[in-house]
Amino acid sequence: MAGVTDRPFRQLCKQLGAGYAVSEMAASDPRLWASQKTSRRINHEGEMAPRAVQIAGADPVMLAQCAKFNVDRGAQIIDINMGCPVKKVCNSWCGSALLQNEKLVGEILDAVVAAVDVPVTLKFRTGWDRANKNALRIARIAESAGIAMLTLHGRTRADGYSGAAEYETIAAVKAASTIPVVANGDITSPEKARLVLQVTGADAIMIGRAAQGRPWIFREIAHFLDTGEHLPAPTVAEVQQLMHEHLRAHYAFYGDYLGVRTARKHIGWYVRELVGGEAFRQRMNLLDDCELQLAAVEEFFQMQESLGERLQYAPAEQQLAA
Repeated sequence: MAGVTDRPFRQLCKQLGAGYAVSEMAASDPRLWASQKTSRRINHEGEMAPRAVQIAGADPVMLAQCAKFNVDRGAQIIDINMGCPVKKVCNSWCGSALLQNEKLVGEILDAVVAAVDVPVTLKFRTGWDRANKNALRIARIAESAGIAMLTLHGRTRADGYSGAAEYETIAAVKAASTIPVVANGDITSPEKARLVLQVTGADAIMIGRAAQGRPWIFREIAHFLDTGEHLPAPTVAEVQQLMHEHLRAHYAFYGDYLGVRTARKHIGWYVRELVGGEAFRQRMNLLDDCELQLAAVEEFFQMQESLGERLQYAPAEQQLAA
């Protein structure tokens, strides 16, 4: 979720019911800490607690130093990334590439846990590929090192994001662990959230891609788990206001030049399933001024309001055609 879960988006998700949101993956190399990109990724100014920073790297000493650096600057939880499947990350022996070296995994976890006095958590995958699945062994190593919580994505590194998440491995890790286990992967609806909790026995679920353009999914899931009933779709007026506040915060965080460009993906996610959303997205991507972009979004949602009080999603065949 690098480039997505920045501070403005994390704040929005928390306001809409997420109990916990982790920062973008931050590099452990100290030469990068002062860079603008890394500084933004670990920026928690004004963010509601708990403030969690995710770190990535392959050197135990560097990762321990990075953890301490972030705790000294307000991080209340350190999350270690051993789940990212992106080739650029894995080629540096970071992310899910580490699952191939269980000895190094243990050294990293031991070093980071010893370096800080806040909870350290681990995000990982079921293995490197289907022939080399070692989630149970990684979980045991983590628990022995003093890791406070495990978040397991139900795919191997080789799977990327293709195919269906394998919840049986998450269930096995949960059954074998005495620390909390969070299930992740393909949780896209309140019903799926309930099913995954039932099938895996997990203590919680983590939502990733399903929150892109739909940050209210957190309150929808919480309401459904509590009551068994669905919340109605948000009103057009509410989403328009949420987007307005999100974009203003986004522009302030990134500045005008970068803000208008990095906002395009968020706007595209918000409108992709709405009537006229794809045509609007293509026009909006040509705008390079924050105020013009915001005005275009306002105009689009005024058009949506003419279709009904609540969001109107385009028929599936129309979305495929677009």
